Amino acid sequence: MKSTISNHAQGTLEWKQDRAGRATGSRAKDILAAIKSGEAAARRDYRIQLGLERLTGMPADDFFVSKEMMWGTEQEPFARMAYEEKTGLIVQECGFICLTDFMAGCSVDGFIEFEGRKGVWEAKCPKSSTHLGYLEADRLPPEHAPQILHNLWATDAEFADFVSFDPRMPEHLQLFIHRVERDEKAIADYEAEVVDFLSGVDEMVLRLMRKAA
Repeated sequence: MKSTISNHAQGTLEWKQDRAGRATGSRAKDILAAIKSGEAAARRDYRIQLGLERLTGMPADDFFVSKEMMWGTEQEPFARMAYEEKTGLIVQECGFICLTDFMAGCSVDGFIEFEGRKGVWEAKCPKSSTHLGYLEADRLPPEHAPQILHNLWATDAEFADFVSFDPRMPEHLQLFIHRVERDEKAIADYEAEVVDFLSGVDEMVLRLMRKAA
């Protein structure tokens, strides 16, 4: 997948502008939202948001930051250190990845390499009850599966390590790691969904531009 990398710090205006108008991993679940007939509200709202961003050149996402989100951001460096100590792998941080052939991109938490294979590192630092749920289920949390799929698609990575970290837990329960291997069929199906979704954005923007003319 051809791409360019922007190294603007996450959360800055420049980073938000890098993402504007592009389908991103954090909203992959909205791209995949479906109902029995018609267009799901989440998918429609995201399509309208991206169209608005393309027309105005400005990010439309409000980027609300809750206490839980702020906690997660503060704890991510410690999650990275705990993962590196546990696995012996080094996490390489990366800026926003802009795809060349698609109006899409992603902000991965990092890249890793294992036995010559490229992997994506995705970390969450949720509230303790959520972390405990991840430990008990011992699988990729379904709510994060679309983001992992998007990031594997966008980066051509061969696998992803999903990580949950909570320093408030007993030491042996602080770190949860689940590896997801690349599934070419799932990747191809997802790309088809993205292409269809982005076509809808393109058509909407074109209609509105013609009205202006």
